[in-house]
Amino acid sequence: MAQRFGRVRVVLTVLAAWAVLAGGGVAGGVQAAAAGDAVRPSVAVPVAPGVTYGEFWTPVPRGTAHGHLLTVDLGDPRVTVDLLYPGAVGARSPVSELADARAAVGAVNGDFFNISEGQHPGVEPTGASVGPAISSGRRLKGAVPDGQRFGPVMSPGATTEDVIGIGYDHRARLDRLMLRGTVWTPDGPLPLRGLNQYALPVDGIGAYTELWGPTSRLRATCGTDTDRSAPCTAETAEVTVRHGRVAALADRPGAGGVEPGSVVLVGREEGARQLRKLHLGDPVHLTHRLVGQGPVPLRFAVGGFPIVRDAQPVDGLDSVAAAVRTAAGFGDGGRVLYLMSLDGTPGEAGMTVRELGELMSRLGSQDAVDLDGGGSSTLVTRDPFSRDVTVRNHPSGGAERPVPNAVGVFSFG
Repeated sequence: MAQRFGRVRVVLTVLAAWAVLAGGGVAGGVQAAAAGDAVRPSVAVPVAPGVTYGEFWTPVPRGTAHGHLLTVDLGDPRVTVDLLYPGAVGARSPVSELADARAAVGAVNGDFFNISEGQHPGVEPTGASVGPAISSGRRLKGAVPDGQRFGPVMSPGATTEDVIGIGYDHRARLDRLMLRGTVWTPDGPLPLRGLNQYALPVDGIGAYTELWGPTSRLRATCGTDTDRSAPCTAETAEVTVRHGRVAALADRPGAGGVEPGSVVLVGREEGARQLRKLHLGDPVHLTHRLVGQGPVPLRFAVGGFPIVRDAQPVDGLDSVAAAVRTAAGFGDGGRVLYLMSLDGTPGEAGMTVRELGELMSRLGSQDAVDLDGGGSSTLVTRDPFSRDVTVRNHPSGGAERPVPNAVGVFSFG
């Protein structure tokens, strides 16, 4: 009986989110939309067991913002959420293709990413995301330094290590994932400062595994911890370790896929000087993990900076720049997940990050993060009858932008 009551409570919470959009209140402290700020929702329709989709329109100072919302009942044992990615960290695909490849019933685009390299001639953008990433419990990558990120100004106190994720307890939460790793060499241990990242900390050493893909690793040695556009350093080194032994040495980071059983170490400044002490055949061993602050390990995680905490917009959010945006939040103690993307049709108004936080709070989010926006903002669902994947919003670029990852929703019922 207790389990059934819990399921009823989750369903009521899902329905309450749409009541809030219409201007009604919800027990538990969620604020109703203020007069003049009412949100006009469409009828929410089922996408799959435990997953609904709907649209809404809300006035903003620039006109009317049009949004698309997936509401996911994490209390339903048939529902799971995972990170979608195109098989490599340094690669991109449209959200619809990522969802179709994994048979997801819905998805939104994920983290901000290394989209351009105008300040570094001859250096190709990697397409890799900014923050930590975990897919099906597998650690894909760590976070780049704060000054190396792409995207709008983060909320005060936020870092690139911030994520929204779902633990093995099937509950969503915000967390902060820090890379902890060591490179064990004949001369002693060296700190590992990066894992499959497009940017390494100054003086750092980063590891690139087969998950990185064939993309060049040169970008990792450009910029600084505080200035993404700073020149690339001339002090670099690369070491290929195969089956625990140094197999190749190079002065500059290269490209090409990393073989299974191998890892490529890239160093800059002091990190490069330490790697140059290694010789062919030297034994080298790596250990690394992503350390969170929650009591239950995360099975899925994607980078994004907090915009809502404790059902209130975070202080200090930008209230000037308006854009098409994507966000993810959760309510009911992590039992309900909200995935929202604005429409990019010409004439539709965008939102500031502050307005986005206010909206996600009204939707019922206890906590929420800002995900990549602009031309990346995409929300898709799978038709329950034809099984085709449909892009529900209109990407602002007129077509889907390839992205490094997406938040995928699955329902097995």
